[in-house]
Amino acid sequence: MIQDWSTLLAPAVQDRIALLLNHVLSRESVATDRLRPHAGRVLRVHLAGWPALLPAAPDMLLAITPAGLFERLDGAPEEALRIEVDASNPAALALGALTGAKPGVQVQGDAALAGDMSWLMDNLRWDIEDDLAKLVGPMPARQLARWSQAAAQACGALARGAAGLMKSRGG
Repeated sequence: MIQDWSTLLAPAVQDRIALLLNHVLSRESVATDRLRPHAGRVLRVHLAGWPALLPAAPDMLLAITPAGLFERLDGAPEEALRIEVDASNPAALALGALTGAKPGVQVQGDAALAGDMSWLMDNLRWDIEDDLAKLVGPMPARQLARWSQAAAQACGALARGAAGLMKSRGG
């Protein structure tokens, strides 16, 4: 039953991730300029170390469009680049995405595309506060961003503490 839900839910989640990536890319013309020469190339994003207790996370295939953005693909065309993201701790990965922390990533494939993707991962960040300011105004957005950062740091510390405890107990 969980597998059925995972099969139905994964494409929708991946579509939303592609939309978020395109939102971040579209705010920086230098980012889309770096991707345009790679139009038609495909990236395979693989979550390495995904916990076996969770439903399987399928690879996400992203084609680079002529506009320098991403389009999620359903099929399995020949890929130009494989990006492996360390997903052994999904909670820390999600918190890191919100706080701007870079996950452990390995890139394999075409050197030029790998270099541009590495540059994008090092230099692009989602400005959540700016997006919130458009909805609720600058002052409430600033306060929400501060609270979110504090909560993310507390959750990260809690997750690291729990992981340390599990290691010490041999689990």
